[in-house]
Amino acid sequence: MTIFLIAITALISVICFSNRNLFEKLQFNPYRVYHNKEYYRLITHAFLHASWIHLFINMFVLYQFGRLLEDFFNGYNNILHLPPVLVYIFLYFSSIVISALTTLKKYRDIFAYNAVGASGAVSSILFACILFDPWMKLGVFLVIPMPGIIFGILYLWYSNYMSNRSGDNVNHDAHFLGALYGLTYPVLLNPNLFYDFIKQLIHFHL
Repeated sequence: MTIFLIAITALISVICFSNRNLFEKLQFNPYRVYHNKEYYRLITHAFLHASWIHLFINMFVLYQFGRLLEDFFNGYNNILHLPPVLVYIFLYFSSIVISALTTLKKYRDIFAYNAVGASGAVSSILFACILFDPWMKLGVFLVIPMPGIIFGILYLWYSNYMSNRSGDNVNHDAHFLGALYGLTYPVLLNPNLFYDFIKQLIHFHL
């Protein structure tokens, strides 16, 4: 499923690189969503990207952690009570919408604001992995090893800080809300996963 999502996202993004009309039709414009009821934009914007670098970073992270999360869901199949592929698909698409809600509220009356990218959903995937394995080693910037739980705390702090500061043309609200949703989604399916998370935090070992 991760490979399929990457393929579809890459295809639509590349098509829209050279089709500005389609790009503008699919991008997330809170004003149009709220006032014109163009709710489809809450989903379609995640399949667009602003540049090749933007696309590569999101798809690289999705490739790394999407496959890992699929393994986690398969391993916990007996307590999730739903087919793992459905659990994964619903997480991905619901996180696209939920991660955009703060942005929708904040910019619903600003016609000129637009956003694109799968960052909110990718943040959810990453943080769901952290829930299942909080001490897993992450290669920050591909070289700096860091426990997932430490990275998660820093990521949430930075996203909140930059959201309040703004001005860098990055939707930090989507990153923050997507990350929180990724942490809570598996727990909503089975609260026992929260206790597993706490036990792993307590029984840390090198």
